[in-house]
Amino acid sequence: MQTSSTSSGADVPARQTPSSSQIRRWRQYLADERAEAAVYRDIASRRTGEEREILLALAEAEGRHEQHWLDLLGDDVGKPRRGDFRTRVLGVLARRFGSVFVLALAQRAEARSGYDGEADATPTMAADEAIHEEVVRGLATRGRNRISGTFRAAVFGANDGLVSNLALVLGIGASGASASIVLLTGLAGLLAGALSMAAGEYVSVRSQRELLEASRPGQAARAALPYLDVDANELALVYRARGMEPAEAQARADERLRTLGDPGSVAPTSADEVDEHEAVGTAVGASAASFCFFASGAAIPVLPYLLGAEGLTAVVWASVLVGLALLTTGATVGVLSGASPVKRALRQLAIGYGAAAATYLLGLAFGATV
Repeated sequence: MQTSSTSSGADVPARQTPSSSQIRRWRQYLADERAEAAVYRDIASRRTGEEREILLALAEAEGRHEQHWLDLLGDDVGKPRRGDFRTRVLGVLARRFGSVFVLALAQRAEARSGYDGEADATPTMAADEAIHEEVVRGLATRGRNRISGTFRAAVFGANDGLVSNLALVLGIGASGASASIVLLTGLAGLLAGALSMAAGEYVSVRSQRELLEASRPGQAARAALPYLDVDANELALVYRARGMEPAEAQARADERLRTLGDPGSVAPTSADEVDEHEAVGTAVGASAASFCFFASGAAIPVLPYLLGAEGLTAVVWASVLVGLALLTTGATVGVLSGASPVKRALRQLAIGYGAAAATYLLGLAFGATV
C-alpha cells in the first residue's frame, strides 16, 4: 500500500476513501487532541519558568497529533467537535484552578490514550502519549511534594474526625443514651479530638524536621571547602560517610573542589536557602490543617442531632452523611495519587464503616447490660 509523509514525522496510509466509522473516529481523535492542547495551554498560563515551557511543549506535541488527523480527514474534517467528557471537565478545571489536582487528572488522561490499539495512529504518536504521561507525572510530583505534608495532615484529620466521632456518636446512641447526651458527647469529641490532633501534628512534624535538619551539611563545613588540602582531600570522607563507595566519593570530592569559586561564594545566604524538606510540610501548617479538617469531619455525624433528629433516624442520617464524606476524601486521595478515585473512595468507605459498625455493636452490647 502506498504511503505518504505527514507533518507528524511518520508515514501514514495514502489518502483513500475512508469509511463513515473511520471519519467519526478520526474526528473524535482530532477534537480530543485539540482539547488536550488547550488544557496544557490553560495550565501553562498559570505557571512560570520551566514548568510553563514544559506545558507549552506538551501543547505543541498535541498540535502535531492534531495535524495527523487533519491530514487523514482532508476534506472530511467537518464542523469542529467537542472533546470527550473527561477532557472537557479537565479543561474547565484547568481554566479555573490549574492546580496539582488538574495535573493529576491530566496524568490519568494521558494513561488512557487509545493509540496503542489504533491502526490509523502512528507508533510515534503512541510513544508520545506514553512519554507525555511521564512528563505530567513529573510535574504533578512537584506539586504533590509541595502539598504532601499539609495534605497528609488534612486527609488524616478529616478521616479521623469522620470515623472517630461517628463511632463515638453511634456507640453512645446505641447504649440507650438520650439525644442530648449523644449531642454533648459528639461536640466534646469534636473539640477534644481536634485539639489533640493539632497538638500531635505540630509535635510530630516539628520533631521530624529537627531530625532532618540535624543531617543537613553545616555552614562551617561549607565555608571551609576552599581551604581544604586538595591532595589530602578529606571531603571524600564526608561522601563516604554518607554511603558512597570510595572511588565514587573521591571523584565527587575532586569535582566539587574543582568547581569551587572564591571563599565568599561558598556559603549561601539565607535568601538562597532552599527548603530541602518541603514534602514534610511545616509544623504550623500541618497543625492548622489537622485541626480544621478534624473539626470539619467530626461535625458531620453530629449534624443530625443538632437539627433535632433522634434515635434510628439520627443514626441513619449520620451514617449516610459520613459515608458521602468518606467517599469524597477517598476519591480526592485517589486523584492526587494518580490512582483510581473509585477504588480509593470505596476503600475509605469500607474502613470507616467497619470501625463505626464495630463501635455501634459494642454500644448495643453495653446498653443491654446496663
